[in-house]
Amino acid sequence: MKKLIILAIGLAMACNSSQTTVSDGDKNAVNKSTNSPKTFAETITESELKDHLYTYASDEFEGRETGQPGQKKAVEYLKAQYEKMGIPAAQKNGDYFQKVPLQVSQLPVGSLTVDGKEYPLGESFLTFSKAQGTFNEIVYAGYGIEEGRYSDYKNLDVKDKVILIKSGEPVDANGNYLLSGSTEKSIWSNMSESLGKRLELATSKGAKGILYYDESNFSRFKSRFKWMETNDSGRMELAKDDSDGFFNFLINSTLAKAILPTIVSDHKPRKLSKKITIDVESDNDEISSENVVAVLKGSEKPDEYVVISSHLDHIGITADGEINNGADDDGSGTVALLEIAQAFKKAADAGKGPKRSIVFLHVTGEEKGLLGSQYYTDVDPIFPLENTVANLNIDMIGRIDPKRDGERNYIYLIGSDKLSTDLHELSEEVNNKYTQIELDYTYNDENDPNRFYYRSDHYNFAKNNIPIIFYFNGTHDDYHRPGDTPDKINYDLLENRTRLVFYTAWEVANRDQRVVVDKASK
Repeated sequence: MKKLIILAIGLAMACNSSQTTVSDGDKNAVNKSTNSPKTFAETITESELKDHLYTYASDEFEGRETGQPGQKKAVEYLKAQYEKMGIPAAQKNGDYFQKVPLQVSQLPVGSLTVDGKEYPLGESFLTFSKAQGTFNEIVYAGYGIEEGRYSDYKNLDVKDKVILIKSGEPVDANGNYLLSGSTEKSIWSNMSESLGKRLELATSKGAKGILYYDESNFSRFKSRFKWMETNDSGRMELAKDDSDGFFNFLINSTLAKAILPTIVSDHKPRKLSKKITIDVESDNDEISSENVVAVLKGSEKPDEYVVISSHLDHIGITADGEINNGADDDGSGTVALLEIAQAFKKAADAGKGPKRSIVFLHVTGEEKGLLGSQYYTDVDPIFPLENTVANLNIDMIGRIDPKRDGERNYIYLIGSDKLSTDLHELSEEVNNKYTQIELDYTYNDENDPNRFYYRSDHYNFAKNNIPIIFYFNGTHDDYHRPGDTPDKINYDLLENRTRLVFYTAWEVANRDQRVVVDKASK
């Protein structure tokens, strides 16, 4: 799982397997009829998960850093497993590898000038975008929001203009937020989502670039920028065509007030007679990487898709040569996905295949900013998003959170109720019927400071109003460290948690009606 350092702005002791095993209950006395998903769930075993993981998280794979030789070995391993199982590639050309073009943007250098006064990059403004140009005016667009009957862009022409916007959202005379009509903030106040929405909106209006004033977060982003400057570190991102020259800058209070002294209290959009000259340069290095995608076609509704995902990458080798094997993060999710795929294939071979198609999606670049899943959802969805029923995302399910009190047979569930009450209730029912794991919703809280909902690949599906469930065991002392090795995995828990995902996918894929989305975001 990636560390949430910068989103949208583009700045970029656990218990071991010697513990008491999960109670089997009547696990060995199940109905052996192929009508029961239990028959196929039982093919998901500790021993096979362990065999896969001791290979996948071995030193041979060198920590699976995106674009590096170890990651190439990882994708070849995954491809070989799907070929062995007889599950075809998702792409029509028969290639299991979905190419994900990436680039490393080097830290840019430069400055901008407002009415003759120069402001250096890294002090008054932050960006990874290269940008050049002179503009004779800046358009102030208030909060940069347009939703329902409210619009900061009303009667504003921003085509090919630089626009100034600020964080937050409008309130009425009684202190209620206009968009929600209550004391509850809307999504436009959510740091992890609001800037992306503002950028998308400004782009659709034809703006040339954005100056974004967010004083409460500027110092945190600046600290990260300075760290990267000191360590000569660039940022990996999806390769893009810079021919349109669109840029986004995060600016501090000094620069914002130089442009509009009353910006904090002034909410009226208008043109500002301010001349701005931008001179920021940056170089990019291309990186080759790929998602691995296979599909098992549905028997009755083949054009509806359930996507099960995990990320195939990890963080590679430390500066002093230690390998970060990433057994839990996300070797555990990767091998779980392989075992789930095998269970569905055995069901299909027995004439009991899923009604809807199952997509097995191993994504690259999660540790670099959810890049592989972003490419799949935003650039090249192999299967239409409107026909994607749900995404079940597995990221770290092999260990125990040492900070958690309670039974060891648990799993954190995140996001199951964010978009679909239907999916949440189905998930609960499936667990009660088959696995009896304690479903812990601690990190599902909207106010959770860890913000895990935004930190793994399911988020790129959720932002497109596709219902998701994120399965997660929590962090531990070996998180993003060389100590995350296969010998520390709780394989009985890994088996039970993997079976839970399988059962949930089985129910989603085989129910008569697709999961209902009753909480779609705008």
